[in-house]
Amino acid sequence: MLSPESSRDIPLPLIEGGLTLIAVALAFLVPRLASSWFDAIENAFAKLARRQSLSVLVVGLTAFVLRLAILPICPIPLPFVPDDFSFMLAADTFAHGHLTNPTPAMWMHFETIHVNMNPSYMSMYFPAEGLVLAAGKVLFGHPWFGMLIMCSLMCAAICWMLQAWLPPTWALLGGLIAVLHLGLFSYWINSYSGAGSICGLGGALVLGALPRLLKTTRKRDALLMAIGISLLAITRPYEGLLVCLPAAVLLGRWMLFDKKRPSIGILVRRAALPVALILGTVAWLGYYDLHAFGKATTLPYTVNRATYAVTPYFAWQPRRPDPVYRHEAMRTFYTKTEYKDFEREHTLTGFLSMTVIKVGVILFFFAGTMLLPPLIMIRRVFLDRRIRFLLICVGVFAAGMVIQIYCIPHYNAPFTCVFYAIGLQAMRHLRVWRPGDQPAGRTIVRLTVMLCVVLGGLRLAAVPLHFQLQEWPATAWILEWYGPGPFGGNRATTEAKLEAMPGKQLVIVRYAPDHNPFDEWVYNSADIDGSKVIWAREMDAEHNAELLQYYKDRQVWLVEPDTAPKEVSNYTPLSKEIAVARLSGANRKDWKQEPSQ
Repeated sequence: MLSPESSRDIPLPLIEGGLTLIAVALAFLVPRLASSWFDAIENAFAKLARRQSLSVLVVGLTAFVLRLAILPICPIPLPFVPDDFSFMLAADTFAHGHLTNPTPAMWMHFETIHVNMNPSYMSMYFPAEGLVLAAGKVLFGHPWFGMLIMCSLMCAAICWMLQAWLPPTWALLGGLIAVLHLGLFSYWINSYSGAGSICGLGGALVLGALPRLLKTTRKRDALLMAIGISLLAITRPYEGLLVCLPAAVLLGRWMLFDKKRPSIGILVRRAALPVALILGTVAWLGYYDLHAFGKATTLPYTVNRATYAVTPYFAWQPRRPDPVYRHEAMRTFYTKTEYKDFEREHTLTGFLSMTVIKVGVILFFFAGTMLLPPLIMIRRVFLDRRIRFLLICVGVFAAGMVIQIYCIPHYNAPFTCVFYAIGLQAMRHLRVWRPGDQPAGRTIVRLTVMLCVVLGGLRLAAVPLHFQLQEWPATAWILEWYGPGPFGGNRATTEAKLEAMPGKQLVIVRYAPDHNPFDEWVYNSADIDGSKVIWAREMDAEHNAELLQYYKDRQVWLVEPDTAPKEVSNYTPLSKEIAVARLSGANRKDWKQEPSQ
């Protein structure tokens, strides 16, 4: 957590913007700044870039080694938002060899955001990230190592994808920028939310394999494309479809009209294994859905959104009726916190402002301020035939995203490599720009790249240098490349104290009426009854008595996350009057024994 003096610290985005302006100004004032020094670096860089396989390996290892090297300053993150805990539940479930868990007896006390209680107790999300986290837990002792490996593979795959569309020097540069911008500090590596790196890997494999297939039709490239499609299918299939549709159209056109393509028989043989992999992935997803959600055709999200949410995902869909809420914090999250963007989307000015915000989210997460100057060449990029297909992909993506209510950076993750390809092509045009016959464009590009490295160092030293990062539980960190701080410590410290106590513990969580729903404490492992520490929501006297009777062999504690300091105390029920007042907004009289669906 930041110090109480953080309000006097300088915001890091302000530092980034100021340095960007200084770099651009220097390029015009001293257009040949440090030319010999930059020339030497670029020559060495080009030698490595020409060895393309080695370049991909170097990018992946750089992401892996650098993130491990900065662990003393940026330690392994703690789960701290509802999405994190939901994915951690999936990881715990898969790590124990199960697809899902039976509904716990006291499930109404354990209801929480992004977790299903019926027809089974499981994360609401698609299973890919849970599987990755489970692999990290089983193989390396901690789920985060699964995320580290996937993020490193994503950076390597971005470099590999770019090699198919751009000269190798620029592809290597793009891979290393991805390391600095996504692989060290962003929430894709410093939280357990969203599967951004998995989707980024999937999109890079699909769009990297596509031009190679059109040239050589090698089995390896077809298999890599199939792996990419499979990853997208079990993470974010809607956004994945926006990547795969233009790729499928281009492949279909090639098969129908290119006279130089191999015969149909050869194509069928080379496509057999990749198609089998895709079909096998879809079949497994159906098998998972059957066990977790009751039907093979019931996709993740569906049950949870039908049970709790009032806001749909797409702009043309109407608001759903309010379901029964047993807990005020959940009602606040679904009917107020989530609902704000839906209301804005349904007015013309709101729709236009939300569209601008979506563009801003993409620009500032993937580029920050430091990578914006090359975009002054965006007109030339649009006239450039080299990456015209990728620009068409962006058009398909834009059409698909504008009709969605929400736009969080990991929703855009399948197009990560496309964004970097466009930015790098803009850099190429800027590099040869010579206003007044001076190499100002080349110097802007050089200083932009140098600024990425400098800002990475400043992010590492943000706290001692008094650069302000976002505080918890504010959520602006999700939009910024420098990511979250060391959040989640309060709950983790409390849980560690309880784990150290003798015997089994039951923690009843009592929130203040103005509690921030993103600061959720009620999350449990896959085997709730077998856990040493169980977290439960406080309800009315009747339900609380039932809970205490069921767990009569446990020491009962009270935690109030909205108090300072956050302490564990012996549980004392609220008076009847206060309890009724707090629960009145949660439709208490309409409670049922099954969630509405």
